[in-house]
Amino acid sequence: MRIRHWARAVRWYLRELTGEAEYDRHCERHRRHHPLAPVPSRREYQVLRTRHQEARTHSRCC
Repeated sequence: MRIRHWARAVRWYLRELTGEAEYDRHCERHRRHHPLAPVPSRREYQVLRTRHQEARTHSRCC
């Protein structure tokens, strides 16, 4: 049982570190607020996210 717990913790950490979990959270939120609209693909999400970050340069330190 300890190995499963450890494996889940490592998997969670890696998904958070790589941003995989962020896309999943976005999809859940999108389905909840826009149930009839298609969910953007991972690539479309990354493009939208990059554009949003570039438009908000004041929120970045560099």
